[in-house]
Amino acid sequence: MTVTLTDKQAKSPARRTARTRDRRRRRRGPAAYAVLLALAALAGIVLIPFVVVVLNALKTPAEYSEKGPLAIPDSPSFEALGQFWDRVGFGGVLVNSFLISGSVAVLAVLLSVLNAYALGIGRIRGRTSILVLLLMANTLPQEALVYPLYYLAKQVGLYDTRLAVVIVFTVIQSAFGTYLLSSVLSTFPRPLLEAARIDGASRWQILWRVVFPMLRPTMSVLMVFFFIWTWNEFLIPLVFLVSNDNQTVSVALGVLQGQRLMDATMSSAAALLGLIPTVLFFLIFQRTLSRGLTAGAIK
Repeated sequence: MTVTLTDKQAKSPARRTARTRDRRRRRRGPAAYAVLLALAALAGIVLIPFVVVVLNALKTPAEYSEKGPLAIPDSPSFEALGQFWDRVGFGGVLVNSFLISGSVAVLAVLLSVLNAYALGIGRIRGRTSILVLLLMANTLPQEALVYPLYYLAKQVGLYDTRLAVVIVFTVIQSAFGTYLLSSVLSTFPRPLLEAARIDGASRWQILWRVVFPMLRPTMSVLMVFFFIWTWNEFLIPLVFLVSNDNQTVSVALGVLQGQRLMDATMSSAAALLGLIPTVLFFLIFQRTLSRGLTAGAIK
């Protein structure tokens, strides 16, 4: 009798797995394959501009003028990539963008956590008014902020420095991060906080040992978004960073395009070099994004 029960227990997981597979196979009907085919076609359409940029970046100007933009190059040529790299000093520009974007991502997330902890859990006075002001700050166009920030940077001696851009974007990005995290912390389980206080934990200990681990997935998503958003910013870095040694990737691309010093192949090379870092960063942290979004959905 005992042997029979053991056999049933051993067979039951296998049966459940088989049933699950059968259900999945039944769900994969013609409609599912049609959706998959449509998504693949849409992905192909989206990738067409990127393929054209890569093809033109690997051509010589003579080959481009002779065969056109859609032709496949006979042999890959890195002449346009090398010329653009040397003309812009792309290595230094790339380092500037990484330093500014990375610093803003880390500092903005830390500032957002501290602000949200005070607003969401501390319940300070005027919480609603502060959140409304932060929401309004996110809706202000950067054109309205350029002159006041420019004048302030001139007065404090931070004009044409990377530190000025880091400070400006840290404040701008943290406004959004504070608004988002404060709404998350407003629904934080109160019994956990009360239990930590009973155990003698201070406010800083509650923040770093109780709240911080719960917010880690959301913070990782915010950090990735802050990095990409800062990397793609153009107007404020264009106004603040006038010297070539301090320019970012987006500013260097825009300035060189405005001077009309590039042909079609060099323009494609510039677009390719400007796009590769963000794509690599997104692919590296894709798992972080999926985990963070999934954790937020489960909560």
